[in-house]
Amino acid sequence: MEQIIIDEIDIRLLDQLQRDASLSNQALAQRVHVSPPTCLRRVKRLVDAGLIERQIAILSADRLAPVLGFGLTAIVEITLDRQDADQLAAFEARVVLDEAVQQCYRVSPGPDFCLIVAAANMPGYLTLAQRLFTSDANVRNVKTFFSIKRSKFEPLLPLVLTKQT
Repeated sequence: MEQIIIDEIDIRLLDQLQRDASLSNQALAQRVHVSPPTCLRRVKRLVDAGLIERQIAILSADRLAPVLGFGLTAIVEITLDRQDADQLAAFEARVVLDEAVQQCYRVSPGPDFCLIVAAANMPGYLTLAQRLFTSDANVRNVKTFFSIKRSKFEPLLPLVLTKQT
């Protein structure tokens, strides 16, 4: 993978975009103190380099709950029976394709994976668990924690420029 060189302006652009990606190019340029053409060119370069994967809207689960129902958020620890590279990759590839899986982490030590999953209700979670875990003969252990309150959800990455060689 090719290393991209970024500077303080790029860091400021990334910081502003991760806080509010709906800013117009003009507003973004003003916030980071560059011209609009420079801003547009730099953002395109950051997207092309893969530093900006996509732009999305973060929905308010609490405000949608009266309309859609509260749903369940589960944190699931998965331990596989066989942990060779192929088995780990196969499980990971299968679960990341499932829309119910919001986040997937390969972790160590302890379980092999931690997943954050969403389900409409407990029967929905049971269906999800059967689809993703019970039907996989390589899944040895599943430990699920159900969220009773989300105290914080923040997708911001800390952006600190380190010396690049």
